[in-house]
Amino acid sequence: MSIKVAEAMALITRGVDEILLSEELEKKLSRGKPLTIKAGFDPTAPDLHLGHTVLLNKLRVFQDLGHKVVFLIGDFTGMIGDPSGKNVTRKPLSREEVLANAETYKEQVYKVLEPAKTDVRFNSEWMGVMDAAGMIKLAARQTVARMLERDDFKNRYKEGQPIAIHEFIYPLVQGWDSVVLKADVEMGGTDQRFNLLMGRELQREEGQEPQTVITVPLLEGLDGVQKMSKSLGNYIGITDAPNDMFGKIMSVSDELMWRYFELLSFRSASDINDLQDAVAKGENPRNIKVLLAKELIGRFHNEAAADAAEQDFIQRFQKNAIPDDIDDVELTLDDAQLGISSVLREAGLVQSTSEAMRMIKQNAVRIDGERITDAKHECERGSSAVYQVGKRKFARIKLN
Repeated sequence: MSIKVAEAMALITRGVDEILLSEELEKKLSRGKPLTIKAGFDPTAPDLHLGHTVLLNKLRVFQDLGHKVVFLIGDFTGMIGDPSGKNVTRKPLSREEVLANAETYKEQVYKVLEPAKTDVRFNSEWMGVMDAAGMIKLAARQTVARMLERDDFKNRYKEGQPIAIHEFIYPLVQGWDSVVLKADVEMGGTDQRFNLLMGRELQREEGQEPQTVITVPLLEGLDGVQKMSKSLGNYIGITDAPNDMFGKIMSVSDELMWRYFELLSFRSASDINDLQDAVAKGENPRNIKVLLAKELIGRFHNEAAADAAEQDFIQRFQKNAIPDDIDDVELTLDDAQLGISSVLREAGLVQSTSEAMRMIKQNAVRIDGERITDAKHECERGSSAVYQVGKRKFARIKLN
């Protein structure tokens, strides 16, 4: 392997979960010709978040190495609904919803990718014109037994959860996209492994060189447990206002901070190691978190916005200033008291009682500025106070 290929592989492999197969990718890179790098996005939600950028950042690496990126918007597959990782049938989107979300995706993706080096495609170009005979022929490529090897399908089948016939079509269509685009590399999250490998199989059957599959980790959300998701409310949107983005990043745990550095930062591995060494020697992790927040805000907004967000954070949070625009919440109690975890959950400051207990354990919960350390703390009916979770979540809660 030449030094040039070795350097490229070092950049490509950083932060990825798996490459199938590494030796194939090295061989493709050694030819010195631009490769076609494919990544598909179903426009099921109108906003991209930092979890999406784990993959986008890697696509940008390929662009910087001189390769062609195909940003494939699954406007056809979006109407099927990706079953990956789902325990129920996913509701298909209407054509209008898909197209509206797709336009928003196109606007946001260029915050990471180079427009001139990005080929935006829609898989309805070829799937929308495939007739019924063609779809049946495609479906004949795989067996039900093969489909049930997928963990999500297998688990749903065992648990008696319904699996709609059209869900089996999804991985076949995704694989066929690779055939049409003659993809050299396809990238996706770890939950896409089955679908990505389907592309290899169909390409091989069509006489093409099978694509190399690269999977990237699923970024944990602000709760540090479940993957970042808008529906779970644990996300940081790339179009979030700078102050909101700064506050959210500062609210993540010290442990999760390093995960974000690994998957989101453009700093070198040696720079990140130096930061970890500094914390080990006594540097406040909060100061390191500020560097991450400013880097990301600078990328998705600008450096001036990052500086302003830092100053706002210092004034409002580090000085224990309570924002003027916090929500007023009224809760009706069945009894004279209600546990702090339930109050936080019902007020929407946390997603679950387990998250509330975890935040209390991390000394991240305050009532009227006073830190709460007892997870069994009871809140009295008739009380009204400002509750705070982490650095940025506030609510003025009245218990009736």
